[in-house]
Amino acid sequence: LMTGRNQAATLADRAIGAHVVYAAEVRHPVEVTSAEEEHLVRWLSRRLGQPLKLPDLRPVGFRCMGGRLLPDDGRPAAQFMYEDESGRRLTLYLRVMPEGRDTAFRFVQERDVSAFYWVDGKFGYALTANLPRERLLQVATAVYEAGPK
Repeated sequence: LMTGRNQAATLADRAIGAHVVYAAEVRHPVEVTSAEEEHLVRWLSRRLGQPLKLPDLRPVGFRCMGGRLLPDDGRPAAQFMYEDESGRRLTLYLRVMPEGRDTAFRFVQERDVSAFYWVDGKFGYALTANLPRERLLQVATAVYEAGPK
């Protein structure tokens, strides 16, 4: 049985893998665009079995491009993709954590991609980008503050 910490670390690994694949995608970076934001959030909430909130990251310089459904070890996960003015992309990956216990932010780096990941309420989150740690932390804090409270 995986501990909460191991589950969150596994989530971060999967989030980084998904980020590397989809952030580089030119024509199909997302499955549903932000033009259909309401549909996107409703659909992913239904698939994950919990109401999701799409964090507004415009105050920290990132606009939502849209999102997609992803598999996570047989469970559904959601990925939202954001982009800044210079075209840099970050992804927010989340899934329901059945054994969820709130955790502090943890940081992981793989080559040029880094992620902050944490558990808050029923969800595990991982925010991934090719950004300096301090900048990524600023965005992760905005995501956390927007989360289900």
